[in-house]
Amino acid sequence: MTLCVVSGSGNSPLAALIGRELGVTLSACNVERFPDGEFRPTVGALPDADVYIIQPTGPPVNDHLVESLLLIDACRRAGAERITAVMPYLGYARQDRRDEAGQAVGAQVIARAITSSGADRVIVVDPHTSAIEALFDVPVEMLTAVPMLAEVLDEHIREDSVIVAPDLGAVKLAEHYGSRLDKAVVIVRKVRQSGSEVRVEEVIGDVEGRPVVIVDDMISTGATIRAAAKAVVARGALSDVVVAATHGLLLPQQMEGPRFPLIQRIFVTDSLPTPSTADVTLGVVSIAPLLADAIHRLHHRQSLDDLLMR
Repeated sequence: MTLCVVSGSGNSPLAALIGRELGVTLSACNVERFPDGEFRPTVGALPDADVYIIQPTGPPVNDHLVESLLLIDACRRAGAERITAVMPYLGYARQDRRDEAGQAVGAQVIARAITSSGADRVIVVDPHTSAIEALFDVPVEMLTAVPMLAEVLDEHIREDSVIVAPDLGAVKLAEHYGSRLDKAVVIVRKVRQSGSEVRVEEVIGDVEGRPVVIVDDMISTGATIRAAAKAVVARGALSDVVVAATHGLLLPQQMEGPRFPLIQRIFVTDSLPTPSTADVTLGVVSIAPLLADAIHRLHHRQSLDDLLMR
């Protein structure tokens, strides 16, 4: 099978970097948009091709998701032998269970849609929960950007820094960073009050007089890291907080004043197009080498074991 890389509109710069890493030219693809908002993707002939569609489903999530489904179908109809949906950021992954009766399990709905549209495999990077794999009927390769981010962090943090998990869901991720950087881990226990508001109830661990690095899988509104930064500084941590997250949605702030008070620097990857922010220094680490390596290995039927999330 011929290796082919197709780019959706979700992050074309990342797709171009992946193509460059692999030494391939992106396959022809045009996404027409009708006046009422409908998408109609058209791809070139892909007879017996091993196709990798690069399309994170970040904001606007619904548009990029529907475009992904149509791209998968278009590639199948163009003759592709095997289709892998490369979705570094997977929208709806947070909706993997119900919090109350009457709610949808959005992650399962999306998994079924991606599978039924014709995807044979899915690649994601540091999803919000590893449980997402169980919702798909096709293999899901969950890669991690932690080693790449940890390598950059190691150049910017002090020897006595501690790693902070901003909620219980980030503990395993924080332990991964702590292991790679040989740092202690502190846990913040929070209660989410709304989509953009959280309340910290407890800080578990010693931060007195120490610099901290808050780590998470994603930064959306920034409410979680703001609350965590405020909590650890109130307990004696130094006020020049560093943050690392794989996915930088960095949605426009819904508050007055600086969006990231107490935070000195944020490191994210280019899993999503990174919006500019004037109130914090932003470092961007490219995951193109990681994704290109995974694509190369899958195309040649080699193991991904050392690239996977643990």
